[in-house]
Amino acid sequence: MKKNDKNLMILNTLFVVSLVISNVVTGKLIYTGISIFKDTIVTLPGAGVCYAITFLMTDVIGEIWGKKEANRAVILGLIGQVFATILIILTQHLPAADENAQNAYNMLLGQNWIFVIASLTAYVCAQLWDVWVFHKIRDYFLAKSGSSKNRWIWNNASTLTSQIIDTVVFIVIAFGFGFGWLFNSEMHTTLLSMLIGQYVFKFILALIDTPFFYILTHQKKESVQVSTAA
Repeated sequence: MKKNDKNLMILNTLFVVSLVISNVVTGKLIYTGISIFKDTIVTLPGAGVCYAITFLMTDVIGEIWGKKEANRAVILGLIGQVFATILIILTQHLPAADENAQNAYNMLLGQNWIFVIASLTAYVCAQLWDVWVFHKIRDYFLAKSGSSKNRWIWNNASTLTSQIIDTVVFIVIAFGFGFGWLFNSEMHTTLLSMLIGQYVFKFILALIDTPFFYILTHQKKESVQVSTAA
């Protein structure tokens, strides 16, 4: 991918759209039929695939445009996420012409404040960590070898660790505190099952995105630079 303003705008757009849509579709839980513990079936959020794309986008932006632009994408994403949430809530409280449609809207898009807080907190923590670790490892390897051929290392290391943060922060805040599962011993197994199941799902998606990362960051004449921007 060429390093130009047009491509950067495309990646930022895909990042923000994937992030906003992930919050719209997260209400759908995917039934896996997989049981980690006895009588505890793993369910996955519908946002899984959409959200995984955001980490790919920031990694590509960071690899080609640098750490400063990657962090800027995270900030733009946060603004987009907050703005979309405001619009959804505003629309929810406008007078409805059809009560059934309003009930469906409330069920699918109704914003639970604890989920909003959990989502925003997990997003900021995970994405900032992803960018920081990505460039920390990248700079180390480039300073040592001067080659980016092994960029799968910092691509996967940053995404896999940031997904741990995202999973733990969101589930602990939303379900552990929001639903009170941390204080109910009977729900500890369900909480642990959700943590393990969702991370395994994100782990697999993170590995799948590696070929796409290589394709998008391939340049005929690579100009490899160590990050200097904070």
